[in-house]
Amino acid sequence: MPARSLLEAPELAAERIAARAGEENFPVVSVLAPRGARPHLRAIYGFARLVDNLGDEAEGDRLVLLDELERELDGPPRTEIMRRLHETIAQCSLPLDPFRRLIEANRIDQRKSRYANWEEVKEYCTCSADPVGRLVLGVYGRSGDEELLRMSDSICTGLQLVNFLQDPPRDLALGRVYLPQNDMERFGVVDEDLAGPLTSEILTLLRYEGDRARSLLEAGLPLARELGGRPGMSVALYARGGLAALDALERAGWDVFTSRPAPTKWTFARLAALELLRR
Repeated sequence: MPARSLLEAPELAAERIAARAGEENFPVVSVLAPRGARPHLRAIYGFARLVDNLGDEAEGDRLVLLDELERELDGPPRTEIMRRLHETIAQCSLPLDPFRRLIEANRIDQRKSRYANWEEVKEYCTCSADPVGRLVLGVYGRSGDEELLRMSDSICTGLQLVNFLQDPPRDLALGRVYLPQNDMERFGVVDEDLAGPLTSEILTLLRYEGDRARSLLEAGLPLARELGGRPGMSVALYARGGLAALDALERAGWDVFTSRPAPTKWTFARLAALELLRR
């Protein structure tokens, strides 16, 4: 890959983040966060999106790009996204390990495309999803409580599973299947079926995994009460947003092939209003 395009790749990914900002619900969720925390949460989100874009869309040697980005964690930053992230790391005294885990998840994506069982999927989530929640707790100054970390991991893993349930055809097009192979075999689904159309076998599989995701999200909801205040409300909205996504999938009959069922921004706005009323 030419050196110039290698150096520009993070900026190109940043442009994709800006272009897709309207498709993401994170800005709606962050409104409930304390005002002082919002720039830090957005910096973490920007980094997570950047890593995903490099792992999914960048041309050339993605492992090399991911290595370059990991070195940039130690500085100096070359892009605006990384400059803001360095400020957040310094101001919130955040450890680098969760950021490195997010990068490692995308390295895993380059070498592994199938997961034998739920245990393997869950292990992947310790890199791909759980670090984000741990960083959010770090921004709120609550990352030292093991019980809070456990609940945070439950929410993040549940959200990641919801994402997998929304995107089987997209993931398959990338050469990946994140649903456990043993569950697929149990319900009579093979990889190629995830390109569509919807069948009774796929419906049963997705509902089964959806029940697992719902249990994870509900198990993590007490985290909101433990945090209290606006930090608790913002965390609750993440979890309730995941539950709303499962409701959207159910309303669509779990047909993820003709559209991508997901809660709208109006749904998130309603959930935010309800969360304010609850407090």
